Amino acid sequence: MSAVLNHEDLDIHLLHEVGSHMASADALHDVLARVVEFAVALVKCDSCFVYVLEGDELVLRASKNPHAEVVDRLKLHVGQGITGWVAEHLKPVAVSQKASADPRFKFFNELPEDAYEAFLSVPLLSGGRVVGVLNVQNRQQHVYSRKQIQLISTIGFLVGAEIELARLEGENLHLSDQLKTRKLVERAKGILQRELGVNEEQAYLALQRQSRQKRKSMKEIAEAIVLSDEIKRGAV
Repeated sequence: MSAVLNHEDLDIHLLHEVGSHMASADALHDVLARVVEFAVALVKCDSCFVYVLEGDELVLRASKNPHAEVVDRLKLHVGQGITGWVAEHLKPVAVSQKASADPRFKFFNELPEDAYEAFLSVPLLSGGRVVGVLNVQNRQQHVYSRKQIQLISTIGFLVGAEIELARLEGENLHLSDQLKTRKLVERAKGILQRELGVNEEQAYLALQRQSRQKRKSMKEIAEAIVLSDEIKRGAV
């Protein structure tokens, strides 16, 4: 009896850790790495994936096993596969054996986990809306207990808001960087127009040409032009 209680205490401790760690989470990938860490600690599994909803697509953003070739690249639509079904219906799915035989299953050649027997998928929610899906898988047949499903689902409730916040912050940073790059390119175009006596379109094409030839981004080329101009003008 004491062993059961100790195990329950451990589960409660882990869930408390999830909540406290998520409260001080940083970038999206850091948040998702912790989600995987806690899920694996709560439910013994051979694989763990976290998909994040972006637009109408679920993007694979984190994995227990190394999958550098598919993380941040593999996508599926809401409603597609078991993962997409969970995102659409906001309900967990637990398959104890022959997961690939489930009519909702979608096979990906890039994922060896698709040959695994057991599959548990739960929604990650924020304000009643799905923001992602957490999957755990086992190579051999595995009956996920009601308690395991509840524990993983609880993670989904605890981390959903933090995942959404981290994703939005990441988008804002990306938009901010795009704006800075646009302003830098505009400044570089103005310098080229003045120095070369060309129009705006010709200046932009010159930037593009330099970017291709030197195999550097437009931002890097623009930075070099602006820096050179500041040096000539004695601003540095």
